[in-house]
Amino acid sequence: MWRYAVRRVLQMVPVLLGTTLFIYVLVFALPGDPIRALAGEKPLPDSVYQALRDHYHLDDPLLVQYGRYVFGVLFRGDFGETFNGQSVGQLIADSWTVTAQLAATAWLFELVVGMSLGVWAGLSAARRGGRGGGTRRGGFADAAVLGGTTVAIAIPSFVLAYSAQLVFGLKLGWFPTAGTDAGWPMSYLLPGMVVAAAELGYVARLTRTSLVENMRADYVRTAVSKGLPRHRVVVRHTLRNSLIPVVTYLGTQIGYFMAGSIIVEGIFNLPGIGHEIWLALQIKEGPTIVGIVTFLVLVYLFANLVVDLLYGVLDPRIRYD
Repeated sequence: MWRYAVRRVLQMVPVLLGTTLFIYVLVFALPGDPIRALAGEKPLPDSVYQALRDHYHLDDPLLVQYGRYVFGVLFRGDFGETFNGQSVGQLIADSWTVTAQLAATAWLFELVVGMSLGVWAGLSAARRGGRGGGTRRGGFADAAVLGGTTVAIAIPSFVLAYSAQLVFGLKLGWFPTAGTDAGWPMSYLLPGMVVAAAELGYVARLTRTSLVENMRADYVRTAVSKGLPRHRVVVRHTLRNSLIPVVTYLGTQIGYFMAGSIIVEGIFNLPGIGHEIWLALQIKEGPTIVGIVTFLVLVYLFANLVVDLLYGVLDPRIRYD
C-alpha cells in the first residue's frame, strides 16, 4: 500500500508543474500593465514605476519569474505578494475557511442526498427485473429521481440562487439570505444546496446506473442462489463495488466546489476565495489570481490522492496495477 501511495504522490508532481505553468503564463502573458492598472488614473513617477517593476521582477523573462514562484511555493510555502504588498498566503488564510465551509456543506449534501436518491432509484429499477441496461426500467422512484435530477441539472446556478434567496430566505425566512453572521451551518446551508444542486443530479444518476449494473452481475446471482438475504447482498457486495465510480466523482467534486463557487459566493455575499478571485480579475491582480488558483490546484490534487487511496481500500487489486 505504501508503494502505491508513493507512486501516486510522485505522479502529482508533473501535473502540478504543468498546471501552474499554464496558469502563470495565461495570467502574466495577458496584455496590459498591472502596475499602471494599480495606479488607476493617477500617473506614477517613472522612478516609482520602475521600482515597483523591479520589486515584483516584472522585467525578468516569464520562465524565470515562474521558476522563482514555484520555488517559493514548494520550498517556502510562499504564494507570492499582491501589488499592494499583502501576502497572498495570508489572503488565502483569511478567506479559505468560508469557501471550505461552503464546499463541505455542498459536498455533504451531495453525498447524502445524491447517493440516497441513487440507491433508491437503483433498487427500484433492479426490482423491476430489467436486463437490458436501459434507463427507463424502474417504477415511480426511478422515474421521480431521473426527472428531478434532470430539472436540477438544467437550471443555471444563478437562477437557482436568486430563487432560493427569494423563497426560502425572504418569504419563508428559513435561512439567512446573505453574509456569514449566523455562522456554520445556517449561513451555508442555502448556498451549499444551490452549489450542490446540479452535481447532486450526476451523483444520483451515477449511483443508480452503477448499482443496477452490479445487481445484474454474476457474483450477485451466485450470492442470491446461495440463499443470502437481499439486504446483505446489496449492502456488503453490490453497493461496495458500485461505490468505486461514485467515490471518483465525489473526490473530484471537493476541488470543484472550492473553485466553482464564485457566482454563488457573490450572490450570497460570502467573503471566500471565489470573491477574492473575482476582485483580483477586476483589477488585474495577477499574483492573487495565480496564488489562489495554485492553492486550489493543490487541494484538487490532494483530493484525487485521497480518492486513489480509497480505491485501494475498496478494491485491493488496484494497488498492484
